[in-house]
Amino acid sequence: MNDSRFATRSELIGILVLAVLLVVILPLCLDVFRLNLVAKYLTYAFVALGLVICWGYGGILSLGQGVFFGLGGYCMAMFLKLEASSVENTKIQSTPGIPDFMDWNQITALPFFWKPFHSLTFTIAAVILVPGIFALIIGAAMFKRRVGGTYFAIITQAVAAILTILIVGQQGYTGGINGMTDLRTLKGWDIRPDHAKVVLYFFEVGLLFACIFIAQFVRHSKLGRILVAMRDQEDRVRFSGYSVANFKIFAFCIAAIFAAIGGAMFALNVGFMSPSFVGIVPSIEMVIYTAVGGRLSILGAVYGTILVNFAKTSLSESFPELWLFGLGGLFIAVVLAFPNGLAGIWGDYVQPRISKLIGTRKPKSDWTDNSVADGAPAE
Repeated sequence: MNDSRFATRSELIGILVLAVLLVVILPLCLDVFRLNLVAKYLTYAFVALGLVICWGYGGILSLGQGVFFGLGGYCMAMFLKLEASSVENTKIQSTPGIPDFMDWNQITALPFFWKPFHSLTFTIAAVILVPGIFALIIGAAMFKRRVGGTYFAIITQAVAAILTILIVGQQGYTGGINGMTDLRTLKGWDIRPDHAKVVLYFFEVGLLFACIFIAQFVRHSKLGRILVAMRDQEDRVRFSGYSVANFKIFAFCIAAIFAAIGGAMFALNVGFMSPSFVGIVPSIEMVIYTAVGGRLSILGAVYGTILVNFAKTSLSESFPELWLFGLGGLFIAVVLAFPNGLAGIWGDYVQPRISKLIGTRKPKSDWTDNSVADGAPAE
C-alpha cells in the first residue's frame, strides 16, 4: 500500500460502525450475561488483531498464540488471586495468606516469583513484558536462523504443548489443571456483580480500539509496507538491505503483546484462568477466527472473532456434540471458497454492488490489503 494516512475513508466508516455496534447497540440489546459473553469473545479479538499483523501482513503463521494469551491471563490472575488470598479470607487454611491451591499442595510460603504480583503496576508491566520478551526470545532463535513457514508453525505448536504440560505439572505454583479460580476483586473493587461486568466490558472495548488504532498505524506506515513486501518477496527485501529477521521478530512480538492483553482481560471478565486456554486447540481456534474474518483485514478479524464465537456458543447450546464439526466445516468452507474471509466477501461482492446502486465508483474495499485482494501476489 502506498497510502501513508492513518486510515482511509472506508476504514474510518468501518471503525465508526464497529464502535456503534459495540458501544451502543449490543449494550442496549443484550442482558448482562450475554454482554459478558461478548466481552469474552472480544478477548480473542485481541489475538486476531495480532495475527493480522503477524500472519496477514508478515506472512508468519503462528499456531501457538494461546501461549501468549495464557501468559497475559496468568499474570493478571496471579495478582487477582493474591488479592483474594488475604489472611482474613484464608484463615481456615494451614498457611493463611497464600493461594488455596498452594496450601493444598503443602507449600508453606509464597514463592519468590509470586511476590511482585502484589503490585498492580508490576502486573500490568508483566502482562506486556513477559509475553513480549518470550516472543522476542523465540523469534530471535527462529528467524535469525531463517526458520519459517511450516517449520515455524510446528515449533509454535510444540511451545504451546510444552507450556500446557508445564502449567499442569506445576500444580502447587500454577493451580494445575484447574487453573486459578475464585478471582474476586481488583484493588478492593468486586469484579463479580453485574455492574462491574458492564464497566469491564466498556473498558475492554476501549482497549480493543486502542489496539485497532495501533494496528492501523502499523499497516499504513512504511513498516507495514515492508512487512507486506517481505511476505510476498522475502529475498528481494533482504537483498534491498533490510533485516528480514528483525521485521519478523517485531511482527511476532506485537502479536504476542496483543494476545497477552486479551488474556489479561479474559481473567478479569471471566474470573478464572486455566491451561485449557493455552494449548494447541485454542491456538488453532484463534487462527480460525482470523481466517474467517479475513487475515488481511483489521476490522474483519474482529467481526470474524465475534461471528465464530457466537456460532460456537449457539451450536454448543443446541447441538453440543456437533459444534466442533460445524466449526471445522466453517473453516474449510472459508479457506476453499473465500480465502480472504468476510472482508474478501465484502470487498469483492458486496461493496461493488452498493457502489453501483448509488452510482459511484470505488476501489476494492480498504478492509483488506489491496495488493492481494484479488488473490494475486503483490509485486
